[in-house]
Amino acid sequence: MKLLVINGPNLNFLGIREKSVYGNEDYGYLKSIIQEKAVNENITVDIFQSNTEGNIIDRLQEAYYDGTQGIIINPGAFTHYSYAIRDALASLSIPIIEIHISNVHKREEFRHTSVTAPVCTGQIVGLGLKGYLLAMDALKSMIN
Repeated sequence: MKLLVINGPNLNFLGIREKSVYGNEDYGYLKSIIQEKAVNENITVDIFQSNTEGNIIDRLQEAYYDGTQGIIINPGAFTHYSYAIRDALASLSIPIIEIHISNVHKREEFRHTSVTAPVCTGQIVGLGLKGYLLAMDALKSMIN
């Protein structure tokens, strides 16, 4: 099984940015728990992060050709307004889970709207970094 994890803007600043919202663990820790789970469950995983909308779209389009079977995406702030990322996601016919570390519905009003969620298979919010691991479990069951 081949999964792609995409993290959008500022996720590389985990452990630095708003620790009361996102926790103390850094981006390296997030990557390590994803990779550890992948190794333990015989999953190939590519973890990609960009602060740039176009780079995220390019990686999603690459996924169409590279054998990716499922995607976990945390679009960050792009969640709320990137119709371009939404359209790139809609172009794919594989399971996609949108993830948010914090519970976006308990935060500022602008965070309550996701333009990307309607083209995703599911959404996990507010479960911290563990949400990524739960998304991997969900994709595994959908693909197998």
